[in-house]
Amino acid sequence: MTTPLSFAVLGPVRGWRGRSELDLGTRQQRLILALLLVRAGGAVSVAELVDLLWESDPPPSAVNVVHRHVGALRRRFEPGLPTRAAGSVLIRDGAGYRLLIEEDSLDLLRFRRLVDRAGGSSGAAGVELYREALALWRDRCAANLRAGGRTQPEFVAVDGEWFAAVRAATDAALRAGRVPAVLPAIRLAADREPLDEGLQARLLLALAADGRRAEALAAYADIEHRLADELGIRPGADLRAARDSLLDPDAAAGGSRPWPGAGPAFIRSGAPPGVTAAGSRPEVSPSTGAGRPAQLPADHPYFSGRRDLLAAAEELLAGDRPPAALVIDGMPGVGKTALAVHLAHRLAARYPDGQLYADLRGFDSGDAVLTPAEALRGFLWSLGVAPAAIPAELHAQAGLYRSMLAERGMLILLDNCRDWDQVRHLLPGTGGSLVIATGRRRITGGAGPAGAHPLHLDLLTDAEARELLTRWLGDATAADPAAVDEIVARCGGLPLALALVATRAVGRPALSLPAVAGELAGADGRLAGFGDAHADLEAAFSWSYRALTPGAARLFRLLPLHPAGEVSTEAAAVLAGLSPRTARGLLAELAANLLVRSGDGRWRMHDLLRAYAAELGEEQDDAAERDAAVERMHDHHRGAAARR
Repeated sequence: MTTPLSFAVLGPVRGWRGRSELDLGTRQQRLILALLLVRAGGAVSVAELVDLLWESDPPPSAVNVVHRHVGALRRRFEPGLPTRAAGSVLIRDGAGYRLLIEEDSLDLLRFRRLVDRAGGSSGAAGVELYREALALWRDRCAANLRAGGRTQPEFVAVDGEWFAAVRAATDAALRAGRVPAVLPAIRLAADREPLDEGLQARLLLALAADGRRAEALAAYADIEHRLADELGIRPGADLRAARDSLLDPDAAAGGSRPWPGAGPAFIRSGAPPGVTAAGSRPEVSPSTGAGRPAQLPADHPYFSGRRDLLAAAEELLAGDRPPAALVIDGMPGVGKTALAVHLAHRLAARYPDGQLYADLRGFDSGDAVLTPAEALRGFLWSLGVAPAAIPAELHAQAGLYRSMLAERGMLILLDNCRDWDQVRHLLPGTGGSLVIATGRRRITGGAGPAGAHPLHLDLLTDAEARELLTRWLGDATAADPAAVDEIVARCGGLPLALALVATRAVGRPALSLPAVAGELAGADGRLAGFGDAHADLEAAFSWSYRALTPGAARLFRLLPLHPAGEVSTEAAAVLAGLSPRTARGLLAELAANLLVRSGDGRWRMHDLLRAYAAELGEEQDDAAERDAAVERMHDHHRGAAARR
């Protein structure tokens, strides 16, 4: 049974096989996937894909490049499946391609289904369906692929569906008296389209219906000035009618309704809740449900081991000067997120004001990385600050955030951090809160007794690896101890590799543990020994690889050509044809999360990373360059032997 695929296009384009996120390849490959997803099962011609990738200036090889990109996507979706095999989800359709996708496997199709159901419902039920539909959106359609100023019409058309749903949801909420459920969405829509008078009129009515008449009047003044300055026009009839209802609520009671459903039940006078006469407190929206956010991801059901690190963390926090943050670093696949989530669940009861969580996506492609400002806006919203009251400037956001945490005890989990600059604005200044952060690199900049305390996560011991397999597979491990030993050895203590092997064994009951061990041994250190799961390992490793500078990436691909498991700085320099000084800098970059330096100063790479690097080298580097690297290495060793 194949693991189901699922995709998201309402925001950054993402894909998953089961619960494992896929590496969707280059920007061009992700653009192709995005258009296939937007078509939602409809065909996309090769000509359209050429236009998507190159617009008016395609290269002579454009069609062949499109075919190669589609083939690469298919291999990412279905590793090991022949290109034209039956059951493929990415198929040829005449002169183009089509993605076979189930409704529940694509957020766009789920959104459309919910909107259709909401349109056929009434009252609170319809508003709730609209709210569920709008909650599927994380940003504009294909948000991480829209850099460079060019707009893809089909992505914009999907954005139009969101704006239409926001309008319909606001109208339904005004009629049903359920404005808090849609207020965040109409605020965001009005902010994105500041000159859309229909959206702005709805925002005024929604604010008034939520008891925010003063804010609504301020919003009207802002749009009036904007229309005059940018378009040289006065507000139209809808905006003026909404303004009139704010100035004279009784006019609506007399039947002059500024928008369908906007009657006296929806327009209340009075100061906005949570704001003093002097405006000294941030406005808190009742629609946020703010009070005690509980955002931690679920704890892993098979978490095991790491007892020493867990005990060390709890001892640190029990000391006289507990750190403000625990920062967990380690190589890809070593289990940083699993440890952080497990530790957070163990500690959650100590922080009575709740938990905040953000995946900062520090090693995703550039546009997908969550900026500190984006994370802060999400946190402030979760803490009850209305979007309109969130400052635009990063330092002001951070100041408001620290002020709100100063008298609270909260646990903040920050996953996949890239560096100190991405984290530092998200740390509480004072008070009883704690940040737990994970990163593939050692995050420095806030070290100290009360700053960010590093926790390095190493590979599992053999005993911990066996314990992990036993948690997954139960009695099966006791029946085949030799096979378990072989699997443990082939996985090299890497939790991700062990989990993938265990998942594969559970998913294919007919595949015995000796058979799994035999496949790993027969692959001679290649990732193909993990079967379909090798794509998950490649994805995890690729996030770190893509963050390398070109020089470090080239050295990473060349290192497996050295026959020994460890290499000196001098040998690495010879292999890459570099000076020792340059090689030392590149090795230090790789040591952030892809190499380990032993006590004698030599550099070592995990066997599975070595296999990944070897496959990259075979795919990306010219054979002549690789042969030259090997020849340089042999000359170096022959010279060293002669000198002895």
